[in-house]
Amino acid sequence: MVVLALAIGVAEQDDFANIPDLQETAQATPPANQDPPPEKRGNKPANSPKGQPPDADGHSSVTDLANSLTGDMVMFSIGYSFQNTTLTVKVLRGQELPAKDFSGTSDPFVKIYLLPDKKHKLETKVKRKNLNPHWNETFLFEGFPYEKVRERTLYLQVLDYDRFSRNDPIGEVSIPLNKVELGQIKTFWKELKPCSDGSDRRVEKKKTVTMKRCLNPVFNESFPFDVPAHVLRETTIIITVMDKDRLSRNDVIGKIYLSWKSGPAEVKHWKDMLARPRT
Repeated sequence: MVVLALAIGVAEQDDFANIPDLQETAQATPPANQDPPPEKRGNKPANSPKGQPPDADGHSSVTDLANSLTGDMVMFSIGYSFQNTTLTVKVLRGQELPAKDFSGTSDPFVKIYLLPDKKHKLETKVKRKNLNPHWNETFLFEGFPYEKVRERTLYLQVLDYDRFSRNDPIGEVSIPLNKVELGQIKTFWKELKPCSDGSDRRVEKKKTVTMKRCLNPVFNESFPFDVPAHVLRETTIIITVMDKDRLSRNDVIGKIYLSWKSGPAEVKHWKDMLARPRT
């Protein structure tokens, strides 16, 4: 099965293309209890021990909860040291991430921001060919007074790494820190939402028939899209080949982007199309 989607204004991938402008503010008094200082300091990744951390209730693991959940999920924890004015963010693992590569898998990694600050970001390592990655990486944000931490929003963006083209966004999670009890480490399982991008607007989607039990399908189908000439430069055609499954979600086999912002071969094809109207 092939899915054709028409989108207006798909943004080029950069560090901030899909990051929402969020700012949550609140005033609060630090709780009396304080957690012990982190082992390492600095606004950089720090090694974390293997295994799962305790959850908010002191249990040894949240694995049972993870096994009961379905869908694209990411697991992380947040804690704050009042003694060292340091926010600790641990990116632990992902679950059932979508396949973004032609091989039917993904190379996921996570970017971490404290919005509204977009200039400083931290990143996990890339987990090659893994839809259930275990990162287990710790990141420290030092020198953050509690009042300023409460004004920040933790934003995690999961992406599929691509060496030769733009990284494909997989999903995002954002948590206003004024809604989190920061006096002790809290562990979260959160469902990934589509990455926010005000310019990425899908206009229309059409599908071919499904060719059953076939690795060399011939579709020979045509689909008209009504697109005004003046918006062609901001238009992208996304062709997605999928494996249909009746009992679970369809698997993505691969994607092609046709626009002014695609790879060299796709751009040439797009220009040839514009140069030969009605052909």
